Amino acid sequence: MGRIDLVVTDLDGTLWHTADEVHPGVAAAWAEVAEQVPLLVATGRRVGSTRAPLALLGVAPPAVVLNGALVLDLATGQRYHRSAFPASQAAAALAAFRGSGIEPCVYVDRAPGGAEVLVGRRPSTNPGHLAALGQAVEVADLDAAVREDAVLAFSIIGIAHGVLAEAAAALEPVAEVHLDRALEYPGTASLTVAPRGQSKWDGVVAFCAAHDLDPACVLAVADGPNDVELLTHAAVAVVPEVAHSAARALADRTIPSARQGGWTSLPALLRELVSEPPCKAPG
Repeated sequence: MGRIDLVVTDLDGTLWHTADEVHPGVAAAWAEVAEQVPLLVATGRRVGSTRAPLALLGVAPPAVVLNGALVLDLATGQRYHRSAFPASQAAAALAAFRGSGIEPCVYVDRAPGGAEVLVGRRPSTNPGHLAALGQAVEVADLDAAVREDAVLAFSIIGIAHGVLAEAAAALEPVAEVHLDRALEYPGTASLTVAPRGQSKWDGVVAFCAAHDLDPACVLAVADGPNDVELLTHAAVAVVPEVAHSAARALADRTIPSARQGGWTSLPALLRELVSEPPCKAPG
């Protein structure tokens, strides 16, 4: 068999269109892939919003969350990797958001049961996003948070692209910036911000090291600008046909959109790879 040690999948726009719009064939396809090779999720989502919709599919896999900041087993809570902002970089990112006239969500790593997301009194994220955070969010002093907490990421979801584009330009000198469409809020954009130089691929490498897997033998399925490093390094890069142009440019294989159940073609693709060379050198 052409050797694939690990399948890594993005969620939004890849495994599903949105968490509320999952193709009915995905659960069976997941089970079939999992029988052939280990599966790892790699997403920009936080822990709670990764775990809950996957539980509805009956799975709790290991996951790279917040664009590589944290790697854990969703079933057991075991951690394999954590990469927080240096305090000075977190403070600079917060200042860049505020310089653009917007107030971000701040994602932190606290004790189990503590808040995952901190916001100020007037957060700029979409009200629907804020409501969806539920009990995971806490109103806090963000200046104190960037000094004292382990800050894993920043985001604003579901507001005008132009506003976020201005903030993204201000943030690029100090952090890793991902500007994309917000699938849950059509006609708007999302901005997620990670520590400088960090990507989902860092989490994949950490997971492979913990499980004696070869990172040169990864099949990755992903669709966004925050997946560029993941798709670049993967032995096989699989991309939905409606993906962001930066992802499509890296595709070894293209599948239908998540709305059309593109992920359900993964079991057949893995079987097809049996006769192909096992791995390519990391990009």
